[in-house]
Amino acid sequence: MAEELKPTKRVTLPRYQQIAVDIAERIVENRYKVGQKIHARSTLASNFNVSPETARKAINVLVDLEIMEVQQGSGTYVASRENAQLFVEKYKNVQSIQEIRQDLLDSVQRQRQELNSFSELLNVLVNQTKKVHDISTFVPFELKLTAEAQHLEESVAELNIWQITGATIVGIQTDAELLLSPGPYAKLSVGNTIYFVGSELSVQRMTQLFYPNETN
Repeated sequence: MAEELKPTKRVTLPRYQQIAVDIAERIVENRYKVGQKIHARSTLASNFNVSPETARKAINVLVDLEIMEVQQGSGTYVASRENAQLFVEKYKNVQSIQEIRQDLLDSVQRQRQELNSFSELLNVLVNQTKKVHDISTFVPFELKLTAEAQHLEESVAELNIWQITGATIVGIQTDAELLLSPGPYAKLSVGNTIYFVGSELSVQRMTQLFYPNETN
């Protein structure tokens, strides 16, 4: 049986995700107004005392959620106060999902071959993630395999994914089904979506593994 989750456990989000939430709150409070241009490199980097790259990543989260929009040749603008409000409200559910994610990682560290409690926690994680689909950038990470991806039709074991990237694959979405806790012989095909847990470095390494020619 899975261990009881401790409600007092806290998991710190990456800095760029914290900033994305803070910006959304400012939009809700009308401190940043719809139609206002936001300069990631100057305004945000200075206001939050972070690097321009961290500020850019925060903006990307908000663009993905249609809270902000990029106008080619002009810049990035606040697009929707309503989407920002929805994001801030749903963010309240993120902490519980982060706790489940941490329990999954602890379970993998304790015993990578024992997957009973891991599978139970994963089922809860998938159900929770569906409820907050609009903010699925938090957990788990996902990677879509297009026709341009490398290593198609190779198995998890052949690719040595954990050894190379530090990522643990927790699910593979095919056209027909969602495979939870796929075994080492599961093959990765075009159109699959890989769900995995790991650090931000793991995300970079996974992207580099399947899309080595992509540029930031």
